[in-house]
Amino acid sequence: MLLETDVKLDFNNVLLRPKRSTAKTRKDVNLFRGMKFRNSKKEYFGIPIMAANMDGVGTLEMAKVMAKQGLFTCLNKPISTMDLVNHFDTDSDTELNYTAMTIGASPKDEEKFFNVYEQCSGKMKYLCIDVANGYTEYFSNFVYNIRKQVGQSITIIAGNVVTADMTQELILNGADIVKVGIGPGSVCTTRIQTGVGYPQLSAIIECADAAHGLGAHIIGDGGCAVPGDIAKAFGGGADFVMIGGMLAGHDQGGGEIVNNTIRFYGMSSEIANDRHFGGLKDYKAAEGKEVEIPYKGDVKHTIQEILGSLRSTCTYIGADRLKDMARCTTFIRCSDTHNRVYE
Repeated sequence: MLLETDVKLDFNNVLLRPKRSTAKTRKDVNLFRGMKFRNSKKEYFGIPIMAANMDGVGTLEMAKVMAKQGLFTCLNKPISTMDLVNHFDTDSDTELNYTAMTIGASPKDEEKFFNVYEQCSGKMKYLCIDVANGYTEYFSNFVYNIRKQVGQSITIIAGNVVTADMTQELILNGADIVKVGIGPGSVCTTRIQTGVGYPQLSAIIECADAAHGLGAHIIGDGGCAVPGDIAKAFGGGADFVMIGGMLAGHDQGGGEIVNNTIRFYGMSSEIANDRHFGGLKDYKAAEGKEVEIPYKGDVKHTIQEILGSLRSTCTYIGADRLKDMARCTTFIRCSDTHNRVYE
C-alpha cells in the first residue's frame, strides 16, 4: 500500500488570479486556435470545446450546430452505421473538421469503425476510442492496432486516464489526443462505486505536462458544472475541454420533454446498459445514474453563455487568445469559490 500526501486539486478548490490586460473589450479575444497532431500529422483549427459522446449530448443534430460555430462533437457510440455513413460521407469540411466517430474497444467496435470508414471513402478525420478504464494492456494494444491499420489518415482520440504515465503510453501507442478524467462527471458514479478517481484539475495539469512533452494533446473530460470550470481546465493546460451535463437538456439532444424536464444519464448507468447493450451483465455494477434536468431549449443560448464567459476570463487574466490561457494562469487555492446564499 502506498499513500500520496501531496495536495490534488479540483475546480472548486481554486480561483484564477486577475492580471493586467491590454484587451479593450471581450470581443477582441480570439477563441480559435490551431494545433498539429503528433501521430496523424493532421492540422486542426477551431474552438476546442467538445460535446461529450453521451445520449442527449453527442447527437448528429448537436454536431451540426456545434460545427457551425467551430466547436467539436464526439458522437455517441450507439448511432447506427447508416446514420454515421450519411453524416461523414459529405463534402462539407464544416462537419468533417469538427466531428469524431466514437467506439469502444471490442472486436465488434473495430468492425463497425472500418465499415463506416471504408463506406465514407476515408473522409472521416477523427476517431474517438472511449472506455471507462484506459489502464488495461488490452486497451493500449487496441489503440496501437487501430493506428497501425489507419496510418496517418485519421486523428485518434483515446481514453480515459488520469495520470502522466498512461497518457504517455497511449500517445506512444498511436493516440494524438488523450481523454483525461475518471469519475468527475455529473452523472458518473465510478468514484462512489469503486473508490477510484483523481481530482480533475490536478489530472489535467499532470497529464497535459506529460502529453505536451511528447508533442501531443489532451482533453479535460468531465467535472465542468459552470463556465468558470471550463476556463480553469484551459488554464490548467487542457487543449480541449469536453462537457456533457452543460449541453444536456437541449433541443438538439433529443429526448422526451415531461413537465419541462428531460432525462439525462451516464453511459455506464443501468438505463444506458438496458437501452444499448442488452442489459447490465451479471458480473457488472452500474457506474452511472439517471437524473431529470430542466429543459433548456436551443443549445445556441448555452453556447453563447459559455463562449462569452470564456472571453471574459481571458480579459481578466491578461490573455488575448485562448491559446495563451495556460501561460497567463495563476491559480489561487481557496476554501470556497463563490457566494451560495441564493443557490
